Amino acid sequence: MDFIRDLRNWRSLRWKIALLVAVCCCAVALTVGRLVHSSTLERSMNDGGAKAVESLSRALEDYERDGTPPPGLHLTPGALPDELLHRLRSDRDASGGYVTWYDGDDPGDHPSMWAATTYRGEPVAVETDMTSDLLTRRALDRHMWKYSLLTLGVAVPLAALAAELPHRRLRRVARTARRIATGDLTARTGSGGGRGGDEITDISATVDSMADSLHQRLLTEQRFTADVAHELRTPLMGLVTASGLLPEGEATELVQDRVHVLRTLVEDLLEISRLDAGAERADVRRVPLAEVVAESLSRTGLETPLTEEDAASVETDPRRLDRIVTNLVVNAHRHGRHPVTVTVTGATVTVRDHGPGFPAELLTDGPQRFRTGTPERGRGQGLGLTIALGQARVIGASLSFANAPEGGAVATLRLPPSA
Repeated sequence: MDFIRDLRNWRSLRWKIALLVAVCCCAVALTVGRLVHSSTLERSMNDGGAKAVESLSRALEDYERDGTPPPGLHLTPGALPDELLHRLRSDRDASGGYVTWYDGDDPGDHPSMWAATTYRGEPVAVETDMTSDLLTRRALDRHMWKYSLLTLGVAVPLAALAAELPHRRLRRVARTARRIATGDLTARTGSGGGRGGDEITDISATVDSMADSLHQRLLTEQRFTADVAHELRTPLMGLVTASGLLPEGEATELVQDRVHVLRTLVEDLLEISRLDAGAERADVRRVPLAEVVAESLSRTGLETPLTEEDAASVETDPRRLDRIVTNLVVNAHRHGRHPVTVTVTGATVTVRDHGPGFPAELLTDGPQRFRTGTPERGRGQGLGLTIALGQARVIGASLSFANAPEGGAVATLRLPPSA
């Protein structure tokens, strides 16, 4: 399909190369054809003039010997063309030798070469037929055009086919770059540096090097996040225990609340690090989707109506499904506005609020950790949707985000169909 689409794209590199080859072939054909035509015409005029002068000289010799004008010898000035007479007078003033003139204006395509001189004070001339020479030149011109067009018809398709190899390599580089842009840092062009030292190889090597650098940097950041979360976990447990021993009071409640927030953040960071490392595995079993979603909503303690429409039983990991639904519902309550509703249709779960909706950056690039989008979406670490998206990938589901036409954010979780 990509090949057919590229063929229809007249602005592609393949057709630009083919057009360039066609222009070069036409320029070469016109130049060579013009040179061959000019040289052939010049040689024809020289040979025709020499032949006409030789005929005139022989006719005068016969006239001197026999005293009778041979056939073809014109002795009457009135029978000679005006241009020939004019040239003869000019040449006589200069050197008094033979003059020639090519008469190619015959409407019947029967040109002649005239040769004239002055004999006993009077102009004499002979006329030599040049029809065969004209036909030879025209045949040569036709052959030049025919074989030029034939060469062009062969060269242009060959050029398009020859351009397919670099074009294919450039398409592979473009596909790899797009995969890297969408987050697949394992994508590589596969050039391997074995295609010679051309520019496409340099581009491929640069793209691969960029992907390696980004992948290494991402792995470093992921390891750093995991290490920080693990290092914080031990002292955090001490803080949790210590906050539970504090005497009751307003200050104690504030400390315990902040410790709870910190504990939630550390647990989220640990979960994200496991998702990034690909260490999570789904424990799949068949469960009724509507019941699992209802239990998740009850555990949130938030007022969230549930609507069922032909809810199905699905094969999934109920713990991870609970995590996804909980994060979506909590995010809707925290950053959106009431009412927040959940709808289960078949194997699809839809969570909708009536707030300002998702920001454009989230709809374009997906959830980003430690980023909540626009200020009207509220404050927070921005990890809930990131975790939900990661857990959805683990269970083989798709999670998409959109804004309703009448306002509000809509998150749609589509579970894989049951076997």
